[in-house]
Amino acid sequence: MPARKPGVRINDFYEIYERADEHQLREQGARCMDCGVAFCQSDSGCPIDNLIPEWNDLVFHGRWKEAYHRLAKTNNFPEFTGRICPAPCESACVLGVIDPPVTIKSIECSIIDKAFEEGWVQPNPPTQRTGKKIAIVGSGPAGLAAADQLNKAGHSVTVFERDDRIGGLLMYGVPNMKLEKKIVQRRVDLLAAEGVVFKTNCNIGDPNSDTPHTSNHGMAGQAQIIDAQTLKDEFDAVLLACGALAGRDLDDLPGRELNGVHMAMEYLHKSTKSLLDSGLKDGQYLDAKDKHVIVIGGGDTGTDCIGTAIRQGCKSILNITRREREPDERDDEHPWPGPTGTFYVDYGHAEGIAKFDRDPREYQVLPKAFVGKDGQLTHMRVGRLEWTTDPKTGRKISTEIPGSEEDLPADYVFLSIGFTGQDTPALFKRLGVDMKRGVVNAAYGKFATNVDGVFAAGDVRRGASLIVWAIAEGRGAARVIDQYLMGESTLPAPDMKTQLASSAG
Repeated sequence: MPARKPGVRINDFYEIYERADEHQLREQGARCMDCGVAFCQSDSGCPIDNLIPEWNDLVFHGRWKEAYHRLAKTNNFPEFTGRICPAPCESACVLGVIDPPVTIKSIECSIIDKAFEEGWVQPNPPTQRTGKKIAIVGSGPAGLAAADQLNKAGHSVTVFERDDRIGGLLMYGVPNMKLEKKIVQRRVDLLAAEGVVFKTNCNIGDPNSDTPHTSNHGMAGQAQIIDAQTLKDEFDAVLLACGALAGRDLDDLPGRELNGVHMAMEYLHKSTKSLLDSGLKDGQYLDAKDKHVIVIGGGDTGTDCIGTAIRQGCKSILNITRREREPDERDDEHPWPGPTGTFYVDYGHAEGIAKFDRDPREYQVLPKAFVGKDGQLTHMRVGRLEWTTDPKTGRKISTEIPGSEEDLPADYVFLSIGFTGQDTPALFKRLGVDMKRGVVNAAYGKFATNVDGVFAAGDVRRGASLIVWAIAEGRGAARVIDQYLMGESTLPAPDMKTQLASSAG
């Protein structure tokens, strides 16, 4: 994706991307090889069965409106995936075996952006209603995709969201510079115009519980608590699509209680909310201005923390991980057509280089303790790791290098080391839904819980995953719910037979 120069874009929170050149897009479309087996659509590629070779060819021939219609057949929200999906389709591209893969993601994004600009995307409410009512708990990509599909089938859909804006992680988990919130709101407005009902500030759980949920961003107590059982009684079906936002912690490290140690999602949520509410003038966020910031853990969330801290004017930024640096080329552990597992410079890393003249990442670093004074964090104690291969098992093992311990300056440390599962215990307890390793125990392809009429999809079912998987699950769950209510369904959904089940399935 073409983007604004890092040294320029760090001065604002506007989208980092620029419009792709149409000639280049058509050239990329021409590179698509009409493969005998299009691995971009395989198990290793796109989970929603996007018709990638078809709309690549249509873009090559300048037939943009037709390309939009082919894209919209399988993807409810290409304006989201075209910006924030890690594009497993490109990793699986056959051309990528010998050359750079086709830039599928930028073509996808350009198709949908052009469709909105040309007015091709218009509300299309169903002509008749079935009389069936469905409640969806959670308004992230899984919940929105299911709402869109079920509404198309003529059901009356109500989406409940505990935050004050619709979108879940699309709204508050992904920073504005990577996905502008007006793009999210545009799609929400479109769904509302088609008949989907949205209710915000609704905390679904047990009204008798003191802890309706334990979110990372501390919104508990601000939302209306709605009895989960009442919700089930009033609707013909309930879909749980409330994510898996319980962040993995380092609460076993000394000093974890110090002021200045926060979960990454809390940081990102507060920053975006303040940006939308007041343009960061209300002070209701964690301000990294003139602060030494350390982000523990890589991945997209860690990169988002880097980009946010730089825009706030941090004094320094360091991203540490226990892992070794990724190889520059595919290795034996990452065979094609799966993820490349290679080193790359994401937008936040490029911005760190532009601001501080160095990549903010440091590898093989072991967090050991949070160090502070008078309850306030001042340093992060770390050791350096050496990775070796166990000759007996062939597995990589790490050992701390003797004498490598040091204290790094830190006013803020943000933990971005993954998620352990759902953070809405009162909801599942009240409904009596079975859980398995922090997520709902519902088989992939069926999406049904042990409670009749209650279904689950997205991260709350499979664990933290990709946006494109959330959309796939939302579409799949919608088809299953439609079958449950009507006895049959014509709703399209990803091929459940060929897609791999998650560990929760």
